[in-house]
Formats: sequence, C-alpha cells, structure tokens
Amino acid sequence: MFNTNTMKLKYGTDDRPAAGAMLLYGLQWFMICIPVVLTSTFIAPEGETVCFTQKLFAVMGLTMVVQALWGHRLPLVAGPAAALLMGVIAASAQGYGSETIYPSMIIGGAMVAGIAACGALSKLQRIFTPRIVLSILLLVSFTIAKPIVELIFSDAEHQLSAFVFSLVCVMVMAVANNLLRGVWKTTVVIWAMILGSLIYYCFTGFPSQFATDTVAPRLSVWPMKFDAGVVLAFVFCYVALLINQIGSVQSLGDMIGAGDMAKRNKRSAGITGLMNIVAGALGVIGPVDYSLSPGVVASTSCASRHTVIPAAVGMILLAFFPKVVAVLLTIPLPVMGTVLLYLMATQVAAGLGMIQTTKSVATFKDGLILGIPIMFNIVLSFAPQQAVDAIPALIRPIVGNGFVMGIIIILLLEHLLLKRESR
Repeated sequence: MFNTNTMKLKYGTDDRPAAGAMLLYGLQWFMICIPVVLTSTFIAPEGETVCFTQKLFAVMGLTMVVQALWGHRLPLVAGPAAALLMGVIAASAQGYGSETIYPSMIIGGAMVAGIAACGALSKLQRIFTPRIVLSILLLVSFTIAKPIVELIFSDAEHQLSAFVFSLVCVMVMAVANNLLRGVWKTTVVIWAMILGSLIYYCFTGFPSQFATDTVAPRLSVWPMKFDAGVVLAFVFCYVALLINQIGSVQSLGDMIGAGDMAKRNKRSAGITGLMNIVAGALGVIGPVDYSLSPGVVASTSCASRHTVIPAAVGMILLAFFPKVVAVLLTIPLPVMGTVLLYLMATQVAAGLGMIQTTKSVATFKDGLILGIPIMFNIVLSFAPQQAVDAIPALIRPIVGNGFVMGIIIILLLEHLLLKRESR
C-alpha cells in the first residue's frame, strides 16, 4: 500500500479512518478548499460572480471525488489552475470574452487528456527540466502581481489603509505559518480571510447586502467562438498546467511511498484533461491538483484518500446554495488580494527552495536562463495597453501574454540558445 520507510503514517492511502476521524479530516480539507476556490473568483464575468463561484465549487469538488476514487488515488486538493488564470487575465485584457476564452480551454483539456491516453507523458517529462519547472513556478507568481495590485487598491477611498492592512496581514500570516502546527498551520489562509474581513470591515464599514448576480445565470458558454491565437496561447498555459499536475502527484507520491506512480500520473493527467473540458464548457477555470497537500499530510500523518471525499462532497453541495456562496463572496477585494499575495509568496519560496534541492542554478548562465523570461514577463504584464494593441491581432494573445512568452523564452534558452554542452 505504501512504503513505511518513507514516512510514518497513521493511515495509508487506502485506509478508511473511523467515522469521527473521517469527519474531522474531511472538515480540515474542506477549510483548505474554500480559499483555493474563492481566490480565483475575481475574474468572473461582470454580474455573474455568484453563479461563476457555484460552478467552480461543483467542478473542483467533482474533480477531487473522481481523482481520489479512480485517478491518482491520493489525498490531493484540486483547485482552479493558476496557469489558466494567467491566460484568462491576459486574454480578457486584450478584449476577448468568455465565448472565446473558455472554448480554448476545451481544446487544451482535450490535448492533456490525449497526451495521457497515448502514453506520451514520459517523453514530455524529458523536456521539462528542473529549471523549466522552477521558472514556471516563478512566472505564475510574478504574472499575477498586477491583478494583486488591482485587488489591494480596489477601494479608492481606503487605499492607504488597504496597503497597511495588507502589509500587516501578510506578516502575521507568515509568523502564524512559522509558529502554528497541525490543523492550525494548514488553515492559516482561511482564518486570514475570516478574521481579515472582519477587521477590514470594522474600519471601512460592513456591507449592507450580500453579492448578487445582475444577469441571468448561464450554465454553459454558448455560442462558442474560436480564435487561433487564443487557442495557441492556452496550449502553452496547459503545458504549465501539465507540469503542475505531474509535480503535485509525484511529490506527494514520493513523500508517502505510493507505488505505481507512472499509472497514477497517467490516470490523474487524463482525468484532469477531461475535467478541464467540462470546466471550459461551463465557462469556468479548469482544475489542477495543488502542491499544498504534502504539507497537510505531513502535519496530520494521514494519507488516506478517502478523507478528501467529505470535503469534495461539501464543495459540490455548496454549488446548490447560492445564498451561502453569496455570504462567502462578501470577503473584501483587498483581503482577497492580500491572501493571493501571501500564496504567491509561498510559491516563490517553494521555487527558491527548489533551486537548492535540484542545484538547477549553479552558474551565471543558469541564472540568465531564469532571469530573462522573468523580466520579460514583468515587462509584458505591466506594458501600456496601447503597446499591446499595436501587436498584430493574430499573435497578440501569445506575444501580449507575459506568462506565455515567459514559457516560450525559457524553452528557447534552455533547449536551444543556452543549451548545456553535456546534453
């Protein structure tokens, strides 16, 4: 079942805890899942935030159930893919709507499912060197900096207060993450969202009403439009998603000594692809397994895949209660931006830690391979809209997307322009 020499566990991947323990473990996973979904709702189409969030909860919950029972069969949290979030932000900034963006996800999901089905994962993994994986971790963090800035300073009347709040809140979260243990450590983000919202509203005033949709809810994206440039841009986003998926499954599997990792990776990638097709058809961001799960397993010594199912069912049930979702969406945008800032900082920390463990940046040339795409990413992310509009329409979704261009540049540098002689 699992290698006890790798990590001492109370429950292995196929063990079923008693009902009481199952409920407590499930509640812990549920508290982790909520902020994972809510931090992506700021890209919802105008007037459709509640419906968008309901569909997100349903897709992520369903993905977790299918993965735990028939996919990787590991206790992993699924959430909206940050790589796709970057694609949506970039495409939206260039004037593309949901009817063009989400069909591209359907194609990208089909691509991932096809790669898994034909057994090409092992060949692709040779392309994804440690530096490329590291670069994508960092690119996601830097690309989302602009949306974070917009969220934190979204309240025009309290911008200074929002900045001070954000600074203090992130410091408190960092200290709490360092000092707390067990369930308290793994739920720092959800407590930050709850307590942060209360504190923020104490200074700015509590809302008089909950969030409501102002347009009729749409179950699917129709009619669909396909744009070659947008589709190609999302192909690169799905390359990043695939790296993320394999990395999350592999890291947890290695930590707990799970067997048959090749089969687990193949099944998980296939299901991720299929669920991205579903997400694209519904008009929401597609799922990917998050790499935060190993920390939760390490703190609880519970690797039972069955413990994530109660949390997944809870997420699916949330999708049918729009009033409850509306309450969750009362979290102020500056608080949402602060939580995203902290999460992206933890991703940068993970990337820097990866440099040490993989020895992937040993020379000045190695540093350039990372530094150049990151700097281009920052430049494009903050480029004036007039400059982006001047790019020919056919290639604008690619060249105007800092995240996609960062991936293209790192691939060129790593495998062609600054290729190591020993390869």
